[in-house]
Amino acid sequence: MSRSATAGTPRSGGRPWTFYVLLAVFILYVIGLYAPMISIYILSFQDVRGGLVFPMKGLSLHWFVDLFTQVRTGDVKGSFDRSIRLAVLVTVLTVVISFLAGMAFRRRYFGDTAVFYLMIGSLVVPGLVLGLGIGLTFNFLGMRPSWYTSALGAQLSCTLPFGVLIMFAVMSRFNTAWEEASRDLGASPLQTVWLVILPILLPGLVAVALFGFTLSYDEFARTLQTAGTLNTLPLEIWSMTLNVTSPALYALGTVTTIVSFVTIGLALGSIVMIQRRRAQRIKNEA
Repeated sequence: MSRSATAGTPRSGGRPWTFYVLLAVFILYVIGLYAPMISIYILSFQDVRGGLVFPMKGLSLHWFVDLFTQVRTGDVKGSFDRSIRLAVLVTVLTVVISFLAGMAFRRRYFGDTAVFYLMIGSLVVPGLVLGLGIGLTFNFLGMRPSWYTSALGAQLSCTLPFGVLIMFAVMSRFNTAWEEASRDLGASPLQTVWLVILPILLPGLVAVALFGFTLSYDEFARTLQTAGTLNTLPLEIWSMTLNVTSPALYALGTVTTIVSFVTIGLALGSIVMIQRRRAQRIKNEA
């Protein structure tokens, strides 16, 4: 065996040196990615004497209370409420339209390729340019841009392509024999969809909902020119970086991160619960 072939192999049964190099790179990557975030979370729990840098001064929830008093920090409560409601609207529409698109694209029809590329094309356009175009269109038509009209459409241009692609992947594993069996048993098309297709595709729909909610909740570029006079939470955070110089900004980052993790936990928990119920039902039937 040549020297080059054995350069990366261990000499005494241990791990190769390349493993430790990759491990060190991974550890440095994790530290570089999460250390700034963890520092912000820690600094958000300072008392009233706290600043934007270490060392920490005291320990309290002062900046979280200050965050929602709207004295110096802006309309955090209102922007948070608007972002949640907008994210829920986007999630519902994304799940419904993605499911219908997945059902429609199971069979070929005239113009299906053009329709597909038109849906995916919005991912190629920069979000800021697309949002600007939607905002200008609303102004040209004499309509006022707002978070529940123009911003809703702008965010759907981002969430729908992801939802449709997820549904395509889910539908590719769908066994049409279950559909045929339900029809053979006398089920109507609506009953087949409600009692057979939807339960089977439910984990995939939860994944679509998770993508829709998180993408909408964090969206900035497409909302910047389409939200109108009332900010969503990402826009409020951006405006706070221009005039707020206190740990209240860190507290807001902590709150938004908690909401994101709770959403992800609920989605993953729902998928696990669905899978366990299916396994239990199969076990009982067996």
